[in-house]
Amino acid sequence: QVHLVESGGGLAQPGGSLRLSCVASGSIFSINTMGWYRQVPGKQRELVATITSAGSTNYADSVKGRFTISTYNAKNTVDLQMNSLKPEDTAVYYCSGLVTATDGYEYNYWGQGTQVTVSA
Repeated sequence: QVHLVESGGGLAQPGGSLRLSCVASGSIFSINTMGWYRQVPGKQRELVATITSAGSTNYADSVKGRFTISTYNAKNTVDLQMNSLKPEDTAVYYCSGLVTATDGYEYNYWGQGTQVTVSA
């Protein structure tokens, strides 16, 4: 079993910053891709950013230039630095991990989510 635990959500003013962090633990052989997704009530969960084990990144157009994803593989951690926040960034943010477990199979895991609210 693999667990992803997010931290760092909260309230920020428009134009402000927040940093999210996610730590993966458990029966991990290797982490292939980690990422952040977000969801607002009544809408589908959407990609925010992903990063592969090779360091290749992918961002949603809506966050390019404002958000930065980074990973610390030795610590099985992925962070999301969010700058120039906008009210439309308000959502529950979920950490995702594509993991090869110690049984040799690849699984996709999700964290429990952390609320980000951008409001004056």
